[in-house]
Amino acid sequence: MKTAIFGGTFDPVHNGHLAAASAAANELQLDRVFFVPAGYPPHKSHPPEASYLHRLKMVELACATDPRFVTSRLEEPKIAARPHYSIDTIERIRENLDPVDPLFFIIGADAFAEFPLWYRHQEVANKVEFLVINRPGWKAKKIRLGESTLRAQYLNDVAVPISSTELRSLLCARKEVNHWLPYTVITYIRKNHLYTVTG
Repeated sequence: MKTAIFGGTFDPVHNGHLAAASAAANELQLDRVFFVPAGYPPHKSHPPEASYLHRLKMVELACATDPRFVTSRLEEPKIAARPHYSIDTIERIRENLDPVDPLFFIIGADAFAEFPLWYRHQEVANKVEFLVINRPGWKAKKIRLGESTLRAQYLNDVAVPISSTELRSLLCARKEVNHWLPYTVITYIRKNHLYTVTG
């Protein structure tokens, strides 16, 4: 079974995320793509605007569009708030796979460029192969760790020119977002008054 991990803040999840996951699944013939909303993202200077449970629910709604997409609660915040690192999630998912099953990690080109700064990055590199999504303004480059090149495949022509940051601004300004978000996610955001000046 071929499995991929797609971690992110997903604040909110949008069509760009879905397009990237779909492209990766089609290209590699993946059986499952685990969407893993981050609880306490270690690389973010500010906490997510929407709560973990709101972001989880939006991911669940978005993942309903494709039977290969699975929502994971592996990074759900516990009582003691602490960052949850990618290596933790990778090891938990690997425990439930056959040793010969390949495990991939979907990542944007911008985040991939910072991989050498990741916590326990060498262990991460030994456990997964990266599927790198080029983003507007970013062109993924090969990364070397010591004498070897990081295992990675590069997926082009799937970049959607929108970010969660831009979408939060559009939502706050009550601008049109139908092109960028699944309808079910838009409905959820409006029902729960997310990404508003007072919300």
